[in-house]
Amino acid sequence: MFRKIIVTALSLVLGTMSLAGCSSADTGSSQTATREEKNYETNGKSEKLSIVCTIFPEYDWVKEIIGSHADNAEITYLLNSGTDLHNFQPTADDILKISTCDLFIHVGGESDKWVGDALNGAVNKDMQTLDLMALLGDSAKEEEVKEGMEAEEEDDHDEDGPEYDEHVWLSLKNAKIICTDIAKAIAKADPDNAADYSSNLAAYSAKLDELDAKFASLAGSAKNKTLIFGDRFPFRYFVDDYGIDYYAAFVGCSAESEASFKTISFLADKLSELDCDTVFTIENSDKSIAEAVISNSKKKDCHIAELNSIQSVTSADAGNGVSYLSLMEQNYDVLAEYFK
Repeated sequence: MFRKIIVTALSLVLGTMSLAGCSSADTGSSQTATREEKNYETNGKSEKLSIVCTIFPEYDWVKEIIGSHADNAEITYLLNSGTDLHNFQPTADDILKISTCDLFIHVGGESDKWVGDALNGAVNKDMQTLDLMALLGDSAKEEEVKEGMEAEEEDDHDEDGPEYDEHVWLSLKNAKIICTDIAKAIAKADPDNAADYSSNLAAYSAKLDELDAKFASLAGSAKNKTLIFGDRFPFRYFVDDYGIDYYAAFVGCSAESEASFKTISFLADKLSELDCDTVFTIENSDKSIAEAVISNSKKKDCHIAELNSIQSVTSADAGNGVSYLSLMEQNYDVLAEYFK
């Protein structure tokens, strides 16, 4: 399902680093690549701490931990156009940036199969890498195929082993674990400011704990703890944290977009059976499946609500103040309305 970056292409990209003035383009990525070439030719490393993140949560966590030292760091968010993790294909400039960075943070799992080839050609041999799923170890969860879910096409999978749910960032508990490792890696790369990074981590961890406690209290007092999703369901880690049940059209990493009448009918029956008044979707959904579920149920007064899976945040969103915590707070408000 996912195309791989070919090692030969990577070699060609990295080969251009020895050519002075190899690009006259005036795009930001090309300018960055040229600067990095010069830094490696003269100093062997970038003048600033260079950190490359694949997804928005990683990028936002790094900014929180870097804090006041942001001017001394270059933090890159690869999926900044809002591209879904499962559809991302790195460009030549992306691979060059990864090759020369000090710290590379990625999710791991099926969607990141291109990472191995990118790292094999790394110029910075002292680069640190953080694989979020590897950090969680045995806490990483296999994809859960719930009753009523649309079946996946078997040839969508590249291997015969278990498929793991990659959406580890949607657990606030996981976020705290991951941020601790990010802070350690940044401190190792910049030991002179290690105390500041530790302090920033402590302050941010307290915010994560506070929101985690709010969700736990909300779920603990809810009478109906089941969500009906007319969409993919990337919230497995989140609901497991708080004892919330769910039914959905597809697993979280599904490439499917059309649900059969059987799946829609199942969800419609659950909507009526559980006396739910809401069908949920994730951001950017066209809501067609959710609408079909409602129209085929006995509960015509239902509405559609959105939970944000934090997979399609753009650089413009980030520039406008969107953060990991603000989106999780937004999810809290949506669930508070549903659970009341």
